[in-house]
Amino acid sequence: MLSGRWDEELRAGRKSLRTLPGTLLLGPTGARLWADYLDPEAGFSGRFDFIHKVNIPLLFKVTQNLERSLEPCRTEWSPSHLLMEYESGRLTLSERKFIAWNDCAVSCQTWSNLSGEELVLRLETYEDAFRDRRGRHLYGLFPIEHYSFDIAGVIAVSDPRLLEEVRLQPGESATFIVAAALGIAGKDDPEELRKRAAAYAENGLPAGQVIERQRDEYQAWFDRAPMFESSDPVLNKTWKYRWFVLRHNLADPRYGHLAHPLFYEGRSHKKSKKPFGKGGWEFSKLINLSVPLHMMDARWHHDPLYAEGALRNMQAAPGEDGMLCCLTVDTVMHSFANFACWAAYQLYLVHRNTDTVAEWLPALKQNVEAWNRVHGNERDRLMIEYKHTRTGKEYQPSYWYFHQYPKNPKDKETYTHLKRVDRSVYHYLNTLGIARLCEAAGDPEAEAYFRAAESIKHDILGKMWDEASQFFYDLHYQTDEKALVKNIVGFYPGWAGMLDERYDGLIGHLFDEREFATPCPFPSVSADCPAYAKEGGWMGHFVKGRNGASGTARPGRIRIRSRSMRSPGKASGETTRTTAGSLIICANTPSCITSGRDLDRPALVEHYNSETGEPLSDEQEYNHSYYIDLLVTHVAGLSVEADRIVLDPLDIGLDYFRLDRIRAAGLDLKITYLRPNASAGNPGLPPGYRLFVNGRLAFESETLCRTELTWQQLREIQ
Repeated sequence: MLSGRWDEELRAGRKSLRTLPGTLLLGPTGARLWADYLDPEAGFSGRFDFIHKVNIPLLFKVTQNLERSLEPCRTEWSPSHLLMEYESGRLTLSERKFIAWNDCAVSCQTWSNLSGEELVLRLETYEDAFRDRRGRHLYGLFPIEHYSFDIAGVIAVSDPRLLEEVRLQPGESATFIVAAALGIAGKDDPEELRKRAAAYAENGLPAGQVIERQRDEYQAWFDRAPMFESSDPVLNKTWKYRWFVLRHNLADPRYGHLAHPLFYEGRSHKKSKKPFGKGGWEFSKLINLSVPLHMMDARWHHDPLYAEGALRNMQAAPGEDGMLCCLTVDTVMHSFANFACWAAYQLYLVHRNTDTVAEWLPALKQNVEAWNRVHGNERDRLMIEYKHTRTGKEYQPSYWYFHQYPKNPKDKETYTHLKRVDRSVYHYLNTLGIARLCEAAGDPEAEAYFRAAESIKHDILGKMWDEASQFFYDLHYQTDEKALVKNIVGFYPGWAGMLDERYDGLIGHLFDEREFATPCPFPSVSADCPAYAKEGGWMGHFVKGRNGASGTARPGRIRIRSRSMRSPGKASGETTRTTAGSLIICANTPSCITSGRDLDRPALVEHYNSETGEPLSDEQEYNHSYYIDLLVTHVAGLSVEADRIVLDPLDIGLDYFRLDRIRAAGLDLKITYLRPNASAGNPGLPPGYRLFVNGRLAFESETLCRTELTWQQLREIQ
């Protein structure tokens, strides 16, 4: 039987920020409200954010008079809620708390007085934020100076005595439910906020039932996602954790430029924790660099709304040059290089959302044409990158190759614009994706975009490939001289499916321990580069602080690199295929998905030491990569195409696996595999490799193998 609730599978102990070890992390997030971190207090004290980073220090907390603090406390983190327990000779507290999707912060507390004195409990809020009391409710406002919205809130309590004080006598216990509903001042009706909060605190349900309702509502999103189970516990844990990362970063601001759902790149931030402070970098906005990564995984969710939302937001608010751009609710920002148009096509293949595709096409075409104007040149179809930060691979050494890697990379005189492999490959994929979307929508411009894509591919293969070293390099933007730095982007042509057997030498660089096969693969630049830095930084200087820059392993690059293994050029030998497949696991070892190498505490951050796997940054549940799609397409072997599906699994040594609840092009698919004479016990699967369509067997083989089935063939299986 496929495993059940995400709470049971991912439950952990204490999770906290590396830089603030005394804090607590919270799994569930609202459409607009979430906790950056919690203090070990009863209630919601810490840092709380709404749509973007706003650093509210306190929503509410319940204070007591018998202990100076509630530390040390015991915590149990679950995706849907947090359990915090404290016990001393004077009192006990058991609290379960969560933030619901409707932006309510809910705390269910049980206090017991074990002392010989009165236990006095009081509800506290931030300064005068909730000064307006109306009966048993508190109404409040948080002014937010740096955004166009202010935050309104209403607090409801199950026992109105908490608004004054509750006195528990020796031996006495009491349970309270407190809920704060937050919304946008002037947009969310105060009466509606009151009803939201009261639905938790005043509905008469016992605290246990309030928690169970939250668990059920939280689980419902995952019940509409596919299920994967195998003989490898790391893959199983990572599959569930990666779906959790998507849900944790799912947002629906319904305001300004973010009118549709989207996935944030992260809920944590490189910012000051100063109350209501804005300074620093935050991930909680639409960052178009990561949008296609989110789409590649989220396309497998049964509801396409979540994968479509970011494109809808960008389509409605293009940049001045016509590009799809990063967005906050108030601002159209810059544009990163990305493959959003190709990801839109991949989304279409699963959901066949033809009407949506037709709606998107003008904006996607405009984006590609803007790239041609801004990043193109007159000599070829390659893309020039003028700012090294705009591909998401900042400080890659090739930008400074022509100046022998100076100590100060911020000196503009030592920096060279480049025709970049990554931006050019994205340009190829985007152009090809538009061509295929035009085909699907009956747009007559399809053929022109196919020709343009071929021209881009021709220039990438003809000018960026170096036969002597068997690698793809960035080029000087004026002279086309190769910057002989083996950046990780040199593998992108393989990921994009451009290669044949003439380029088989490329993959050897991934397996070379002197280059990219570092103990924690894969670094952003080859380990034999003079500017390689396993702990980040630039030539011994941490130009972005300790938490960044060239040399480190980054999950976004790991995922794309894993996909490059499946290019046609490398598929010529079973040994290569098996080694390539094993790297899918290698690139997701516990050091890259867990806290302290503990598989029971899954975690994901932005940067890792490329040799030790040590996390170097603090963006918990970081969402700048894709992984779910790798298991679907490579391990289970399912590729969905316009007129067929292709089954082509990699043998990565699993005794069994099962991929279920896949919905594609209107069909329900299930893929199972049980190795002959498997040693992992009997998982209740039939032997061999099988595909089921709408519950009926459509294909079977004794071993993992490649096959193709048209949609017509699949629909005839009844």
